[in-house]
Amino acid sequence: MFIPSAKSNLSMLLLLIISLALFIWVNGERVFVSEEYYTEKLEAAKLMQYAEQVIKEHRLAQDIFIDEVNDPNLSALIGDKQSLIVTDRGNLTAKLTSLNPNFAATIVDMFKKAKLKKDDKVAFSCTGSFPAINIAVMSAAKVMELDLVIISSVGSSMFGATDPDFNWLDIETLLYDKGVFPFKSYATSMGGGRDLGRGLNLLGRDAIIEAAGRNNVLLVNESSLEKNINLKMELYDEAVKGANYKLYINVGGGLSSLGNSVNGRLVKPGFHKYVSLKNIPLKGTMFLFADRGIPIIHLLDITKFSEDYELPVAPDPLPEPGTGNMFKNERYNITVASIALGILIILILAVIFFDHKQLKLKEDELEI
Repeated sequence: MFIPSAKSNLSMLLLLIISLALFIWVNGERVFVSEEYYTEKLEAAKLMQYAEQVIKEHRLAQDIFIDEVNDPNLSALIGDKQSLIVTDRGNLTAKLTSLNPNFAATIVDMFKKAKLKKDDKVAFSCTGSFPAINIAVMSAAKVMELDLVIISSVGSSMFGATDPDFNWLDIETLLYDKGVFPFKSYATSMGGGRDLGRGLNLLGRDAIIEAAGRNNVLLVNESSLEKNINLKMELYDEAVKGANYKLYINVGGGLSSLGNSVNGRLVKPGFHKYVSLKNIPLKGTMFLFADRGIPIIHLLDITKFSEDYELPVAPDPLPEPGTGNMFKNERYNITVASIALGILIILILAVIFFDHKQLKLKEDELEI
């Protein structure tokens, strides 16, 4: 007759086999559960997808050429490598990665971390370099009904909103006029070197001035970067009429936001409740807001940020809204795991019980 015992090799082997079988059972019964704020995240992703479709249809109606090699998803949001308003080098992989509509869900996630509520004031600084990320921010802000104050710069790095006749300000206006977003830039600047268009030729700077005029946006164009920064801070404060901002968002490498290109690499991409950097060359608006104790979202290294949120890099085709770990997370089935644990505990207790019983019998035999 077989009697379970911790001293029996057969008992230990059977216990091992049963444990492995229970592990396989529990592992195979994992379930997907909706992440927190699923509804808002999905709505923002769908809105971003819709906004991108509006832009694509508009550009195709204009009969513009879309480079299928550099823009395999035919988004019309990947601009030319060179143009009159290209201010800096650009990473095509990062630009392609930014097109994912689920980027808007990551923005909602960070807004929730910042504990934003309806009608909260949010300062937003962006450039023409990542139009899709700008759209992601606007999508999340609309879904959460935030008051977004945008001060942008028109210049773009390679493969961004580089068309002088359809730059970031034109994209904003299109989406505003189509009723996609209730937001437009409160003011704008040249971008590029010193935030004054340094590095662009005269035609490029004139094209930006013309773009600000046709989109009816105030152009910040002081005599120095420092003065541009100071004026933009004044305009941010003016826009909310004494109210307090709850968050500052930076997208891209605009110098009026960062102060210096080095500064942008000193802050990791993502949400920061506090940022305190001392002895930096010059503080742009992002750091001046941080000095006020206002949390920030910094989005410059888009590839690194995507990896942190487990978003695909340069996806082709683009994922559908609602896909990714920010929407659903795989977890163990608690019921199945509890049953398996119960079975394992019963088996172990059974071995202990029979060992104890055998030991008692031996003690009784010795007493006799």
